[in-house]
Amino acid sequence: MTAPVAIIMGSQSDWETMRHAADTLAALGVASEKYVVSAHRTPDRMFAFAKGAKAAGFKIVIAGAGGAAHLPGMTAALTELPVFGVPIESKALSGIDSLYSIVQMPAGIPVGTLAIGKAGAINAALLAASVLALNDPALSDRLVAWRKQQTDAVGERPEESA
Repeated sequence: MTAPVAIIMGSQSDWETMRHAADTLAALGVASEKYVVSAHRTPDRMFAFAKGAKAAGFKIVIAGAGGAAHLPGMTAALTELPVFGVPIESKALSGIDSLYSIVQMPAGIPVGTLAIGKAGAINAALLAASVLALNDPALSDRLVAWRKQQTDAVGERPEESA
């Protein structure tokens, strides 16, 4: 069976950020498959992936992209699956260019846009797990436990926090 979440990125260098989505999903017991699918350098691969994602068994796509960041939007245009976009921090504009590209989708082509970089990758995984947990009580329990652990790690005093 195919993993419920596909993590796609525009280039190998995006893995530095997107691995945080994969690690978070793994910590929650959610399987994922990872692919380099560039909207610009491998458009045929991107088109085939997006058109076939639902038939392949995926339920959610997390797409990380930097620079022009067309991957999340183009993927969303080609599939009815939920697509969560993670802007990759760029050297030129610190990821603001990626954020603007992903968040400015026209009406009718939704992309859930997350924060730039590591925080966005982690939150994309948590959002994907939250959606999947709607129909998976065991995952819901793991997500509740994960959130409780996050809360418990915050002490009342600075010297108490983990």
